[in-house]
Amino acid sequence: MDKEIKILHIDSNHPLLWEQLQQAGFINHEDFTSSKEEIETKIQDYQGIVIRSRFKIDKTFLDKSTNLQFIARVGAGLESIDCDYALSKNIQLIAAPEGNRNAVAEHTLGMILSLFNNLNSADKEIKSGHWNREKNRGHELDGKTVGIIGYGNMGKSFAKKLRGFDVEVLCYDIQENVGDENARQVLLEELQLKTDVLSLHIPWTPETDKMVNTNFINAFAKPFWIINTSRGKNIVTADLVETMQSGKILGAGLDVLEYEKLSFETLFQDKHTPEAFQYLLDAKNTILTPHIAGWTFESHERLAQVIVDKIRAKYSLK
Repeated sequence: MDKEIKILHIDSNHPLLWEQLQQAGFINHEDFTSSKEEIETKIQDYQGIVIRSRFKIDKTFLDKSTNLQFIARVGAGLESIDCDYALSKNIQLIAAPEGNRNAVAEHTLGMILSLFNNLNSADKEIKSGHWNREKNRGHELDGKTVGIIGYGNMGKSFAKKLRGFDVEVLCYDIQENVGDENARQVLLEELQLKTDVLSLHIPWTPETDKMVNTNFINAFAKPFWIINTSRGKNIVTADLVETMQSGKILGAGLDVLEYEKLSFETLFQDKHTPEAFQYLLDAKNTILTPHIAGWTFESHERLAQVIVDKIRAKYSLK
């Protein structure tokens, strides 16, 4: 080994991550309970850190990370890290969007089919002793136009899942020339003109924060269903509810919510239930899941493996 590299793990992950890094010659330490401030007192001892989303890696943290060479996030998004400041300090950023893209795609499709066929509400009604066939008459996905905003790892994986359906798939992305055989890249205006089902696969950035608001929704030509497996703060919940009440939004499948904490481990910033969220809880045309679209048993292992492979590729120890 040319040089010792110590890695601090501040979130639990699949055991293979720890085991394979250890086998490769890295020195692993863990601290899943200390506060951010406590970890800041010892972070100068480490060359690498492995995180999920326990707390924000901000300038204060990075200024104390005097020997840090890399930050590895076992997930797709890097919004919990001050990326520009980290890069200015020559700290490499490692993420694993390819690790859970299949899980997110399958979850997205499942939400659409559940909404279209009233699976959740019909199940509850039967278990409550009600047999309502006409009330639960569903819709077919075939013949619809699916609009995907954000055509990276997640968006592309979802579009691939739609190949078995007779649907038109459109995608919109800030990057040029990302369309492929599974989705035709269009301007936002065309996507808003044709879409029947909208699926969000975008990061949470200053540009996407509160992007889906009343004006954005009403710019769509037709009433439509919306699925969000990206980040909760990309949608203004009160505006979503307002447009559900007006009939512009036909149904919503939300794996992420505006009210989540940064760690994604708990829901509310406080104990108050916002009025808009209460509407979503009561509505029959909503499906809510607790930020689990990319949280399968298979993706848990795959995310860890991707991170291990990337760390070893960048910092191979002899």
